[in-house]
Amino acid sequence: MNILITNDDGIHASGLFMLKKALEPLGKVTVIAPDRQRSASGHSITLHKPLRVERVKLPDGDFGYATNGTPSDCVSLGVLDIVGREVDLVVAGINRGPNLGWDLTYSGTVCAAMEGVVVGAQAFAVSVNNFENDTGFDFAAKFSAFIAEVLVNRRLPESVLLNINVPGLPENEITGVEVTRQGKRHYAGKLEKRTDPMGRTYYWLGGDGPLDRLEEGTDVKAVAEGKVSVTPIHLDLTGYSALDIVKSWGIESFRLSR
Repeated sequence: MNILITNDDGIHASGLFMLKKALEPLGKVTVIAPDRQRSASGHSITLHKPLRVERVKLPDGDFGYATNGTPSDCVSLGVLDIVGREVDLVVAGINRGPNLGWDLTYSGTVCAAMEGVVVGAQAFAVSVNNFENDTGFDFAAKFSAFIAEVLVNRRLPESVLLNINVPGLPENEITGVEVTRQGKRHYAGKLEKRTDPMGRTYYWLGGDGPLDRLEEGTDVKAVAEGKVSVTPIHLDLTGYSALDIVKSWGIESFRLSR
């Protein structure tokens, strides 16, 4: 099995290397990651400047590839050139910090897995609810290997990836694994307006801690309860429940000029 791994924390992130070591018994692992922190880059790709790739020595002496591009660029570079063969599985992570609820649209990690689906591979993203240290990362690596092994014999439905979130806890404190739906997580926006020494205005975007709706069956509630959440995510973002509502507005009767 040919496995491509990436992240949005950068080529030197400890979670990326832990993921590599966990997946190596399952096949050929190729590491392609941003050369710097690219968190919250979403599903962006680089069109306005050249992409460059550099071989980088990893802690175990193997080589990976660092690029000035985004996590989604890493997947494209791997599939279209660097790997040079069919990629069976794309794994993004292990991300420092969770990707729960509405975080998904911002997350470079989750969107790298989305790009894996776009290029025809099976894919999943894995994150740990821990910003302070590596607690939970060992288990996340072990669980990632388990999921990868499952996907050797079972295929996800078309256009579906898995978004996995692991509590930032020692393994003996994790309370279980739950297949969940995407929950609701909201950040109160925060904008700091400042002035530079030249008198020009600039801004820092930020936010306070997340506000979670702890609804039964959701990823945010599962992780809050110390469980690993496994959420199938479909690339089809159509709001099917709204189709008939929008049709009822009569907008299809708009007369086109001929």
